Amino acid sequence: MRDQRPSPDAMSRAPRVVVVGAGMGGLAAAIRLAAAGLSVTLLEAAAAPGGKARTLPTAAGPADAGPTVLTLRPVFDALFAAARARMEDHVALEEEPLLARHFWPDGSRLDLCRDHEANLRAIHAFAGAAEARGFDTFSARAARLWQAFAPPMLEAGAPDASAALRAALARPRLLADAAPLSTLAGVLARHFHDPRLRQLFGRYATYVGGSPWQAPGVLALIWAAESQGVWRVRGGMAFLAQALAGLARSLGVDIRLSCPVDEILVEGGSCVGVRAGGTAWRSDVVVFNGDPAALRRGLLGAALRGAVPAQATSPRSLSAHVWAFAARVAHPDLAHHNVFFGARPRAEFDDLRAGRVPRDPTLYVCAQDRGSGGEPPDGPERFEIIMNGAPVAGDPTDEEERLCRIRTFQTLTRHGLSFAPEPEPEALTTPGGFAALFPGSDGSLYGRSPHGVLAPFQRPRARRRVRGLYLAGGGVHPGAGVPMATLSGKHAAEAILSDLALTSRFRPTAMPGGISTASPTMAATPSRSSAS
Repeated sequence: MRDQRPSPDAMSRAPRVVVVGAGMGGLAAAIRLAAAGLSVTLLEAAAAPGGKARTLPTAAGPADAGPTVLTLRPVFDALFAAARARMEDHVALEEEPLLARHFWPDGSRLDLCRDHEANLRAIHAFAGAAEARGFDTFSARAARLWQAFAPPMLEAGAPDASAALRAALARPRLLADAAPLSTLAGVLARHFHDPRLRQLFGRYATYVGGSPWQAPGVLALIWAAESQGVWRVRGGMAFLAQALAGLARSLGVDIRLSCPVDEILVEGGSCVGVRAGGTAWRSDVVVFNGDPAALRRGLLGAALRGAVPAQATSPRSLSAHVWAFAARVAHPDLAHHNVFFGARPRAEFDDLRAGRVPRDPTLYVCAQDRGSGGEPPDGPERFEIIMNGAPVAGDPTDEEERLCRIRTFQTLTRHGLSFAPEPEPEALTTPGGFAALFPGSDGSLYGRSPHGVLAPFQRPRARRRVRGLYLAGGGVHPGAGVPMATLSGKHAAEAILSDLALTSRFRPTAMPGGISTASPTMAATPSRSSAS
């Protein structure tokens, strides 16, 4: 790999950085770099910051059309601390004790929460003593995996596969827990006989865009992480992005919205800025917060086609069909987070693998205006409904939209949930719609597929072969989800500050949560993010 360090011509001034994309990774990188004293410009193609943390307008106000909860809160506390700020002064959070309410076609229902003992009692009542014991051993296994792998893998800017293997070999039980030759579905079969519980915990593979029958067994750790807490952002997840953008501006970041970047400029093998419209923005460093596949496809210039290897972007992860709308609903048992399972989970993933709209889907329903008690507001309330989808290329078709409507609302009607009125077509974002929103992505919402035991090591890292180019976002290590994308911005900022310190007299300002301070131990998981 070539020298990664930015050009030493930044010796006599604050280095200039252009961040392309105001998703969570781009915002996090911009905040940390500005707090360290760099001159930062952030260019975003959309009219609002947030990337996939987006909203659609409804009669009841903006409705989330992407992630719905905040997890891994220490990541965000550290980000605000890096700017000498406190998260609670900028964002109103409400902890959600109920992780989700789960419904099955046979009429059974199960609530899961943060409290392990309460979950044991609920599962005992739901499926019997043997399944409760299975849950107990599964939870212990997931906790061991999280404690062993999450901090060194997710918090490290450059995870080392050989080091992870050596650590596992040194602890035989940990190697057995990781089950490197098993899928998540295979691991769950060892703990649960009840197919409903296998279905419930198997859906965590979709949090990172995979199938439980193809994703590695180590993804069991997601349960241990999520059970440690989820928070609702008052105003919706897009408000978090707005708060981060406000924090960035307070640090001097020049944010330009509705400003799509046409090309990342490369001269002599080094990034020297970007071209947006008719304007060239010169810089010492460029941070690209977009799907790495866009670089490989030459969408930001032919000179960057080799910046990302093929195995870092392919195969692709899942997409989604997402409805965001307001309606009245007669269903007193809805919580904030609800999962309505299909009757044939294997068939759903067979359809997705074949590129079809699932015939018997599992649906995630976020009742955005209902808190812990699930009490509905007066009048129409806001909803987001997510059905897993296959990645595609091209625009959505009328047939795709028709099938999505039928299979979403007929499925929910069978569960006793109906909406008045049903949403209009503009409330739906299909995989083709996501492909248009996020160039180069094929509509995939999580970048590279998580399938395969080596998948976490194949995602691109912040540093690239082109000098002065760094990556951030959900398609980059450590992966998809709001907290992971935010961590990617931290990794990019740390790499830039380290490289600049080696090539110039510039020294980053000491800052809480910056490169001179270790990351806090993480205590949650990838957030629900456009697939459930």
